[in-house]
Amino acid sequence: MTAFTVMSLVAVAFQLMLLVGGGRASDNTMNCKLTTETPKERDALKLLEPLTNKTFSVVQKTEKDKTYTYEFQVCGDAGGMKGGGLVQKEDGGKAVLVGNYTSTQAIHGSDWVMLIYGDGERYDQHCSKEKRRAIIMISCDRSTEAGPLKVVLENRDWEKDCFYLFELDSSAVCPVVPSKLSVGSVLLLIGVCSFAAYLIGGFLYMRLVVGAKGVEQFPHYAFWSEIGNLSADGCDFVCRSRGNRREPHTPTAVATEPLGEEPEERDDHLLPM
Repeated sequence: MTAFTVMSLVAVAFQLMLLVGGGRASDNTMNCKLTTETPKERDALKLLEPLTNKTFSVVQKTEKDKTYTYEFQVCGDAGGMKGGGLVQKEDGGKAVLVGNYTSTQAIHGSDWVMLIYGDGERYDQHCSKEKRRAIIMISCDRSTEAGPLKVVLENRDWEKDCFYLFELDSSAVCPVVPSKLSVGSVLLLIGVCSFAAYLIGGFLYMRLVVGAKGVEQFPHYAFWSEIGNLSADGCDFVCRSRGNRREPHTPTAVATEPLGEEPEERDDHLLPM
């Protein structure tokens, strides 16, 4: 088994883990039934996926010394009541369905989501005995995954369109901050991570499978040693010179004194008298 084969198996195993993790991704917001199914409202609900499978509760004391406990779930059964997105419980009394997640509206703003549960139990005397309705305002707060549920008010003085209003802070509805990394930075990070995975995987293979010791545990040690030697030779060739330096040209000495005049040869004596 070569090092390349081991690295391939590691890469395949990593991809399988990603696929399995993706397959397990939940989609509990699909339990909510929108009164009007639109892509925009469905996308708003998907933002609340991190808040599913969690129960949020708050205790409220009224002016008449009554204590109510409100329980809320995102697209789940609050208080164990089937279809109960938001339930009201009075001390010593029965549970009242305030809002049903099978009758949902979702409105998405820049950094908030308004979740509306309708089709609750009817009022006994107030609001023309219409069905109760719960409005949960979920606002952006990057410092918390999900803050405490708070009661804002219960409006039951109108003849119709009464509602319970709650608020909840969560980072789930915060807008995505655009990445400031450039393409070069991303490629650099990918390269560094890939090289680190190569070193770790190769080290484990050489040590555990081949049984190498010392520097031989380094994957492809001979190859990288040759690369280092070649780099050193190239640097030596470019930055240094051996025996190719020419000696500076030294001009020959030239006499500085003026040359004496050669005696004039007289050949008058050769002429016939």
